[in-house]
Amino acid sequence: MKLDEAKKLIDALAGKRFGQVLKQEQMTDIIKNKGKSGQLLEITLGLNLSNTNLDFEDGELKTNKCDTTGKPLETMFITQISTMIDELLNGKDFYESNLYKKINNLLYVPISKVGDPSEWMFLPCVHVNLDDNKFHDLKLQLEKDYYSICNQLNEHIKTSSDGFIHTSNGEYIQIRSKDSKPYHPIYSDIYKKEVSNKNHAFYFKKEFMKYIVNIK
Repeated sequence: MKLDEAKKLIDALAGKRFGQVLKQEQMTDIIKNKGKSGQLLEITLGLNLSNTNLDFEDGELKTNKCDTTGKPLETMFITQISTMIDELLNGKDFYESNLYKKINNLLYVPISKVGDPSEWMFLPCVHVNLDDNKFHDLKLQLEKDYYSICNQLNEHIKTSSDGFIHTSNGEYIQIRSKDSKPYHPIYSDIYKKEVSNKNHAFYFKKEFMKYIVNIK
């Protein structure tokens, strides 16, 4: 499915309560399972739940918890970093990076999670294509954030008491731990050792969601 096709379907869902568009049994454990609402959106769109690199043929789908006004209430997961740790530590070109492939063309769907799950709703989506001129400044800042984070990771390994990577922040993106027991250490071929005792991931900070909603 192409991103533009999905956008039309999501626009038709915007403002409708979950109780109107989902079956009761589909909402089982939706509070406990934080990612389930996004999975239900994928199913509603007819997408296969899989580990493919991108959700659409030409882009990515991202959902995040917000209030009824669209104000983000959480950071937003982008991708795990264990398989790309050495390209980050090497400062691989931003525009050739796996991160850029994940974020350069994405559809952001805020999900209002206020009240009972039957009252939750998908809000109007935002299409972020970093090649679009209106997102030029955002793209440049994401590039700066990326290289700053690459440098921070190296600095942590070299100077922290445990020799591990730690939370690293840019203006709009960050890397922090994301794992559950049993943990999955990250091994670096560059340093020839484990550089973390658990997996980490890229996240969009709340500032990113606020920016793209306002620019829309």
